[in-house]
Amino acid sequence: METILQYVKAFLVGGTLCLIGQILIDRTRLTPARILTSYVVAGVVLGGLGLYQPLVDFAGAGASVPLTGFGNLLAKGVREAVAEKGLIGAFTGGIGAAAGGICAAVFFALLAALLFRAKEKK
Repeated sequence: METILQYVKAFLVGGTLCLIGQILIDRTRLTPARILTSYVVAGVVLGGLGLYQPLVDFAGAGASVPLTGFGNLLAKGVREAVAEKGLIGAFTGGIGAAAGGICAAVFFALLAALLFRAKEKK
């Protein structure tokens, strides 16, 4: 029963983040790229202030998988690197923390490009 509750929490939080994004697309003149960038920045700010981690603890993947979770990961990496390496950690920590996800995204994009051929629009 506890596992089902975790799924429900993840669905509700992730779905709410998607709902907010869809409302922004429908009701504002913001482009999807600006909305996605805003989500990353919001995750960095909330993560830097320590407000995003309780949401991750509550919702798990529903909060850590969306772009706000990526921003939170960047902030967390910077925080840890600054504590460990000092000022240089402010420049290296975010990328170091997110390197695995970035590498996987590049790898799978390359794999998809090699396996599938784009079709021309008519």
